[in-house]
Amino acid sequence: MSLSLKLKKFLLDNGATEAGFADITNFTPKPGLNTGVVFYITYPKEIIRNMQNAPTKEYLKELISLNSRLDALGMKCEELLMDEGYDAYAQTKKRLGTDFGEFNSFELPHKTIATRAGLGWIGKSALFTTKYYGSALRMSSVLTDAPLELGKPILKSRCGKCMDCRDACPGGAISGIEWNYKLKRNDFYDDKKCEKYALQVSEENLGKADTVCGKCIYACPHTQKYIKKL
Repeated sequence: MSLSLKLKKFLLDNGATEAGFADITNFTPKPGLNTGVVFYITYPKEIIRNMQNAPTKEYLKELISLNSRLDALGMKCEELLMDEGYDAYAQTKKRLGTDFGEFNSFELPHKTIATRAGLGWIGKSALFTTKYYGSALRMSSVLTDAPLELGKPILKSRCGKCMDCRDACPGGAISGIEWNYKLKRNDFYDDKKCEKYALQVSEENLGKADTVCGKCIYACPHTQKYIKKL
């Protein structure tokens, strides 16, 4: 079994919904680690189904749980690659510790790796989006120098004329402009407006101000298809 097949099987067997590998040579934050391993876990359908009035306490609880599971899986992936004789660095939330809407110079966004691995695209909401699960997922990644079988990059949006997430955002954070790989996030999405509304609605729904909302996740037609499947 090739290393690529072994690693993907390992990730899926340990809880990932999907995984892929990408060439990140031109934008790796760690010179020499030119391959990105990316994996995601989907939210349970029943939690997203109950998100008509997002956010909910169940959603927040699951978000925290997924972050923990993804961090643990990232560390296991790092260990496996190092055991195989390669260098690796898991981009865990615990290690990176970035605040809302910010990236530090040591981080490469998981969703950048995911688009380069061909797993999906960036929606108008600035969330990573897939055909089968919409945006109802959370992801993590590992940087490595292992020679893995790379996916075919997706370099532009597949949202088309859909404006469902834009129309569902009370904060006005989503412009409706389609993403492509040349755009920066704030070219089509206002993270400050998102943060302002999220703090407000989370205090209303959860009893404490937090940077969680989820209305755009729920609104995505691809998410809706996912949660309606039996």
